[in-house]
Amino acid sequence: MTDSGVDRQNRTERPIEATEKQFIPRPAQARILEYEGGPMGISAVPGSGKTFTLSLLAARLVERLAASERLDEREVLIVTFTNSAVENFRQRIGKFLREEQGLLPGVGYRVRTLHGLAHDIVRERPALVGLSEDFDIIDERTATDIKRDAVVGYLRSNPDFLGPFIKPEFLQSFRRIERYVLADAIDMANNFIRVAKELQAEPHKLEEKLARQSGSWPLLEFGLRVYADYQRSLFTRGAVDFDDLIILALQALAADEGFLHRLQARWPYVLEDEAQDSSALQETMLRRLTNDNGNWVRVGDPNQAINTTFTSADTRYLREFVARYPDQARDLPNSGRSALPIIELANHLIEWSRGPDSYLPPELALAPPLIQPTPPGDPQPNPEPGNPPVYIYDRALTPDEEVHVVIASLTRWLPAHSDWTVAVLAPDNNRGFRIADALKAHDLPYDDSLLRSDSATRAAALALATVLSYITQPTDASRLQRLWETVWWPKRAAAQTQEPAQPQPGKANLQSPISNLPTPIANFTRALGKIREPESFLFPGERDWLDVIGWLDEVEGMR
Repeated sequence: MTDSGVDRQNRTERPIEATEKQFIPRPAQARILEYEGGPMGISAVPGSGKTFTLSLLAARLVERLAASERLDEREVLIVTFTNSAVENFRQRIGKFLREEQGLLPGVGYRVRTLHGLAHDIVRERPALVGLSEDFDIIDERTATDIKRDAVVGYLRSNPDFLGPFIKPEFLQSFRRIERYVLADAIDMANNFIRVAKELQAEPHKLEEKLARQSGSWPLLEFGLRVYADYQRSLFTRGAVDFDDLIILALQALAADEGFLHRLQARWPYVLEDEAQDSSALQETMLRRLTNDNGNWVRVGDPNQAINTTFTSADTRYLREFVARYPDQARDLPNSGRSALPIIELANHLIEWSRGPDSYLPPELALAPPLIQPTPPGDPQPNPEPGNPPVYIYDRALTPDEEVHVVIASLTRWLPAHSDWTVAVLAPDNNRGFRIADALKAHDLPYDDSLLRSDSATRAAALALATVLSYITQPTDASRLQRLWETVWWPKRAAAQTQEPAQPQPGKANLQSPISNLPTPIANFTRALGKIREPESFLFPGERDWLDVIGWLDEVEGMR
């Protein structure tokens, strides 16, 4: 596996809409769609249609809530790993509800990332965890900058502390020392802070424990100092980071039992996508939300361990959940993504890892199910194998060699597949530009507009996407809120000041940049997000939309 790759997609493949209208569940999918309640763990292989299946299950659970005439009080909660997946789920669930059940999309369900859910919980009752109503959430880039400054400050005060850990060959080049040692020190600080927060260990408590230890612990002392400086910087900003959100959500749930019970009643069903990427704290948060009714569906690939290398995620939480409830354990084994030789190779690795010759401990062995091809007549048939079907490089490639291999592959493949398009994925823009230059040198057609777009272009595209997102689901109050705060209000503010509205750097956009707005506007924005009938705001009639936002009457300046 190299750090850039090629993704080939047929331009003439069947549209999603056509496929969904003709959808007949595979037997494994049909078993999952029979779900009535309780804990259910689902092991899904890559390309098995888990997002499609979970979306359809969510729509059917919304229909069940609608039958009880309590959609205004309860929601099916769907949590996933990325913002793009959130949007994918919203579109699919809304389509199912509209076309299959005849229900209004955007009502009766909530789709969030795990951090977005934690943000919702904390934002609803920030006083429970000692935060003000307008607390900030810093983004990853700002967090990295703060940690880097803390690391550089420590190295300046303690220039020799890393000396014993530097390889002798690095000492011949101070430039290599500056480049690699600083990067390694920042990585160490990141890992220390992540683990400390996962363990809910505050800097002063760790310092007390270190003071009781005998001997010298230079790396531990370094991590503690950077951690303390980082947390102090967050405190002076009145901000929290992404890792804090889960901890604060747990603290809020523990601080007020009535608040916890209200959330449990609000979300009688919790569906978790990409559960293999869950951490201990994230699992604890969802477990508390489902303690009353136990209706918790977890779907994931137990062998997909990418995020475990740089986050506190661990696939064992999903595996243990599946094993804990064997009667409700399900598999999604069919995949039309790969040709049969790829499937056979993957299955061989699974079986080898679990056999006597692998020498792997049980916790490191790959987990079932084995991947099965799709059945005959399936709308996603397995592709024909290439020639050769599998090619494995038996040596590591340098970045330049990798570019050469990609270009050579495209030169051979593209002429025979003129109706296909190829996406070349690169880890950063610099590598992307190098690949684009190589494509140009070999007279291969390419489009590098995504690499070359400026911030103004991206901002305009984001505003347009926000408008279109609301138009597609005008009954979704959260989209109305996002439209107001990211498009309407900045435009109005710019017109009043006769200056272009500038985005505030360093703010996270979990749901919306509310904290960037003036306080009265921020309060109004929160109110928009709580409207049950957004049309009452856009088209005022006999019923005043403010009637359902009673708390706004108590806000200074909003009467």
